[in-house]
Amino acid sequence: METKIKIIIFVFAGLLLAGCSQKQPVISQSATIIFKTPVMKFYDKGFVTHYDDYIHLQILNIGKVVLDLKIYEDEICQGTLQCINGKEFNAKYLNKDYKDNFMMNLFKKDKVYFKDKENNILIKVKKDK
Repeated sequence: METKIKIIIFVFAGLLLAGCSQKQPVISQSATIIFKTPVMKFYDKGFVTHYDDYIHLQILNIGKVVLDLKIYEDEICQGTLQCINGKEFNAKYLNKDYKDNFMMNLFKKDKVYFKDKENNILIKVKKDK
């Protein structure tokens, strides 16, 4: 009976530790990022980090994070607590007519460049070498 309890405790501890481990990025690159919309304007250095299930976009100004987005297929999270679905994000910051997964599709590309003159939107990422 004691052996079964020890095995259960060992398995539980292993699952607990594995669940708390941080995911490793697939690709992380520094870049110059232009993010200009009617409600947001950034032109600074930052990082674009690709993980298996999301893309982390950080824009820095004088060493401080001024924009922190985690872009998932179906939602976008600002900072650590505030997440909204892609449709709401587009309506609030870009254009309501964009597809729900617009940001994920854009940042999956090797060369990120999007210009919408009609809606005054420019998103460009120039990766550092």
